[in-house]
Amino acid sequence: MGIFNRLSVPLSCFICVVFLLSAPARALESDITGLAWLAENDPAAAIVQTDTALREIQSEPEPDLRLIYGLSQLKADLLVALEREAEAAILLADLAKFAARHRDILQADPVPLLTRAAALFEAQGSLRRAGQVLTDKLAEQRDGARSGAVIARTLEDLARVSEGLNRADDAAEYLAAADAARANTPDGPSRSDDEGFHAVDVYYATDRARTGDADPGTFYGYDRGTLELGVATVTIPLKHTPGVVEAPSIWRLEFSASPAKHVILQSVTPVKSDQFYTRLNAEFEDGKKSEAFVFVHGFNVRFDAATKRAAQIAYDMEYDGVPIVYSWPSRGSTISYIADTAVVQLSARRLTRFLNDLVERSGAQTIHLVAHSMGNRALTEALELMALRRGVQSGDAPAFGQVLFAAPDVDADLFAEIIPTIRPLARRMTLYASESDWALVTSRKLHGDMPRAGQGGADTLALPLVDSIDMTVLGEDMLAHSYFAGDSSALTDMMALFWRNAEPFSRCGLEEDRAADRAIAVWRYRRSNCGKQSLIDLMAELRRTNVTGAADARAVMKRKITDEKLREELEPVVLKIIGN
Repeated sequence: MGIFNRLSVPLSCFICVVFLLSAPARALESDITGLAWLAENDPAAAIVQTDTALREIQSEPEPDLRLIYGLSQLKADLLVALEREAEAAILLADLAKFAARHRDILQADPVPLLTRAAALFEAQGSLRRAGQVLTDKLAEQRDGARSGAVIARTLEDLARVSEGLNRADDAAEYLAAADAARANTPDGPSRSDDEGFHAVDVYYATDRARTGDADPGTFYGYDRGTLELGVATVTIPLKHTPGVVEAPSIWRLEFSASPAKHVILQSVTPVKSDQFYTRLNAEFEDGKKSEAFVFVHGFNVRFDAATKRAAQIAYDMEYDGVPIVYSWPSRGSTISYIADTAVVQLSARRLTRFLNDLVERSGAQTIHLVAHSMGNRALTEALELMALRRGVQSGDAPAFGQVLFAAPDVDADLFAEIIPTIRPLARRMTLYASESDWALVTSRKLHGDMPRAGQGGADTLALPLVDSIDMTVLGEDMLAHSYFAGDSSALTDMMALFWRNAEPFSRCGLEEDRAADRAIAVWRYRRSNCGKQSLIDLMAELRRTNVTGAADARAVMKRKITDEKLREELEPVVLKIIGN
């Protein structure tokens, strides 16, 4: 059944039904509750039902583009299951154009859709259509600043199709262009002020299976594999501003015409375990770096997106450590929530082995952990296994520095039960929550109205061993629930934790929520000067120069910030963080 097996199709359909029925201000007239059963037992009827749901959504004044995209993907898979490949190819090609028009909302890469459409057209003997789709794919790859090697392979595909169409001259031109693309791949990033970009090496561990595609964007897919280690290179434009939409934000996947404008995953290089740790140790040998952070992504995230997010977290914070990503086999689709829940538990076992090796073999003095959304299920379970195996007790030297649970899609009661076991593993644990996170609201419906640990407002967890921060003021982003790092204010809070292990009362914008009748403090974020780029730059400089006192901090501020009014605004924030 195409990219869906017999288990994942009905589960994906079911979650699609849940999202459709639970979306606010939506009343679908058609009965789509039988869609999961139909997909398993009667794909043809499921297509009819999917079309009905699509018409209902598209007839709304403001149709939900994510649901249109997800249901259309489902329909394409059902068409393939029914051996209606020609129709599926047409739909996938159209869906790629839809994804390209709505990149900012869908967070979708058109290239995999175009790849699949071209293969289906070619298999059906529709070589002219295959060539058209490959031409669109080539344009996307060039606009996305894919590597010369990747572009060369698409040119070779075009040459093969041209041969099939008896266009020998075109085929020769494509092959010559492929050779030129490989030869002209730049050795390193540009550093000019106008068109420059910065290369970030992100170390990774993943239990995703390889796709067989050498394109970095689709090197790893969503099938389960064995644990694999490697290094990915991500380029980030020098003009990028943290949290600003003109460049890709940490939690959004976007492409553009050049790496001088957007974040690009340039290469993915798997390496053996010994090589991985030898190279990682070398990062810390000269003493310039002493720490690393591990980012565990959430639901509906592909490998390439997770890697770019980890790179951008590091870049936006001007982080002087090593970024590492753990990528579990999320299907990268809003309609595959339950399929993701099934695989994330297995990944937790592999994550705990990786974290243990990282502590023992990395050479880092401090390792921070950041998990988002469903990735918190993998992290909490991995830490629980690690704590039990090590027999850790309160007062033991912590294996990790900061552990940040961002919007955790974990049962609230289970989270509270696990925390006492895992708390000795970290110097500090922080929970970021939001009252307006629609993905968590939907997850709560799926789990029998049981509260999720990442929900804020009146449901914000108050635990004695965790600092709970309600970040509701930063807003919500439907299924992307991106408030955690899509705003520079949240980056500032992360910096204060990584740099100073700062208590909540000494961090920017955090106020104790005194309105809540709680015996244990809960903190609420209030907007202030925390999101200023100048504050992020200043904190990074203070950390680099190892400033710990008020006098030295004022000297750095005077040297770095010439605007006296701005300096007066930021001084109390900085002195509060460093404890003066």
